[in-house]
Amino acid sequence: MALTRKNALFAGSDRRGEHWAIIASLVETCKLCGVDPQAYLADVLSRIVTGHLNTRIDDLLPWAYATTPNVKAVA
Repeated sequence: MALTRKNALFAGSDRRGEHWAIIASLVETCKLCGVDPQAYLADVLSRIVTGHLNTRIDDLLPWAYATTPNVKAVA
């Protein structure tokens, strides 16, 4: 993450910087868990849009996603 510090300077505002940090954290966590970040984010966003229950939010975390046996790569 040290390489992206310079990019974070150009977030535009504190709120945008917070959003950028959240996305960067999710991407790095995916990498640590062996999950493709692009497929993960696409799948999680589609699940949220289709009405994933708030009570099952833990199912959407990268470490839970990596252990899900029937996960399909999103093209």
